[in-house]
Amino acid sequence: MTKFAPSILSADFSDLEKEIKKINKADFIHLDVMDGHFVPNITFGPGLIKAIRPYSSLTFDTHLMIESPEKFIDEFADAGSDIITVHQEATNHLDRVINYIKDKGCKVGVSLNPATSLKELEYVLKDIDMVLIMSVNPGFGGQKFIPQMLEKIRKLKEMINENRLDVDIEVDGGIKLSNVRGIIEAGADIIVAGSAIFKKGDPAKALREIKQESIVPEKDV
Repeated sequence: MTKFAPSILSADFSDLEKEIKKINKADFIHLDVMDGHFVPNITFGPGLIKAIRPYSSLTFDTHLMIESPEKFIDEFADAGSDIITVHQEATNHLDRVINYIKDKGCKVGVSLNPATSLKELEYVLKDIDMVLIMSVNPGFGGQKFIPQMLEKIRKLKEMINENRLDVDIEVDGGIKLSNVRGIIEAGADIIVAGSAIFKKGDPAKALREIKQESIVPEKDV
């Protein structure tokens, strides 16, 4: 069953407790951490994650869009992250970072930017819990989904199935009512949506609608 991870990047930061309570029917809360170096934007750090941790029992899905993430794993794990995702492009020692995140008791995700080949996952796929496919170039919310990412999702699903691995595919960027079903049909297990939920006036209703739209009809045998 598809899981949903609303991104608080698009929420009202003046009242995050209220915003988070509006999405209590989600599965994860997606936390986009940006440093102004790896991506051209700055968001928040472990202090905010620690501050909002008491507001929700949902899985905290922390996406580190930062250079040298290995320097900050302790802080983000201790702040309350359940999953920590790092970018393949952001570290020279991906295997070391993966193992360190595991040692901190968190699940591990590896993210790929749109132009990064799936071949970069060849030697780590069996060691991780999730792959985050960026379907926009990271840095800002509200961008359009890059359609070529559907084929990338399909190929990744084939890799996972061929190797009989228990690895989720998460997709982030430009997801909305009109394209969510196709993304799930391509192989996505976890859907990240920010603007499509928090910018619709009623986040709880928007979440219900995108979940309903994501239901893929069973095929006739």
